[in-house]
Amino acid sequence: MDVKGDSKKILGVDPGTNITGYAIIEIDQPKCSVITCGVFDLRKHADHQSKLKEIFLQLQEIIETYLPAHMAIESPFHGKNVQSMLKLGRAQGVAMAAGMTMGLEIHEYAPKKIKQAITGNGNASKEQVAKMLETRMNISLDKRLTDASDALATAVCHFQRAFGTTSTQDQKKYKDWKSFVKMNQHKVN
Repeated sequence: MDVKGDSKKILGVDPGTNITGYAIIEIDQPKCSVITCGVFDLRKHADHQSKLKEIFLQLQEIIETYLPAHMAIESPFHGKNVQSMLKLGRAQGVAMAAGMTMGLEIHEYAPKKIKQAITGNGNASKEQVAKMLETRMNISLDKRLTDASDALATAVCHFQRAFGTTSTQDQKKYKDWKSFVKMNQHKVN
């Protein structure tokens, strides 16, 4: 099924075999806004194949509901546990297959690139990324759902890269979080 998506909507995905995060943003140049953001909790499924099937089906349902044209997905990072990396790679592949089946353009971003796009620091913590998203998007994120905020960060990263918007800091470079805070007191609560 090829869904004709809205080019003004992006689906962000943070794939995982226990928790998969998703977010839909809508583009209203020069900004974007959050339509929905959440997680699929896959821990109740007994085996890996059931989890993969659920990722595929639930992402298709999200796509059918919101009709995005783009999927931005976090690529797997390098890990020491080969079995975990294989499972994560399968989750990413299934998520991408769900998007391709529905006719979405697929875009992959490394975790460091996503953090760089949101905070200006590729080594920022998940908490720093979430706080920056809350400030920038004027929303409140559930601190327990870091996979949802990671998916939102992935969608916003794609928005910035694909639609030519400036970074969160208007292309300024900061050497660390402390220097960003010092230069942006008006953005800190």
